[in-house]
Amino acid sequence: MQDYQEAMVKSLIAVAWADGKVEDEETEVIDALISAFELEGEDADAIREFAKTPRTLDEIPLTELSLHDRRMLLQHAVIVTFIDGDQSAEEVALLDDLQNRLHLDESEAKELRDMATSRAQRLLQLM
Repeated sequence: MQDYQEAMVKSLIAVAWADGKVEDEETEVIDALISAFELEGEDADAIREFAKTPRTLDEIPLTELSLHDRRMLLQHAVIVTFIDGDQSAEEVALLDDLQNRLHLDESEAKELRDMATSRAQRLLQLM
């Protein structure tokens, strides 16, 4: 597993834990991420094990991410916060923290979050 892959997947796991629990839908997202990053064997097992207990952004090596990856991570993180149908105050606070840690321009980050929020809400309507 590449460092950037580990940082992306583990960050999204921390987002899934933001409200103190990981719902079935969020577990499905974690499995989808493992598949999307083509993680297999020990790498996939390590990520699944990592996801079993509450996680925070303090555990994630975000310095391994390129600007493109940081933008993508913020958008995916927003979508993960809506997976269970509702975005909690804890999840919004974690997104704010993530945005600060990613060192993205404030106006760009707002635009990315707004676009991802719209996308997540559209997806929820289809369900």
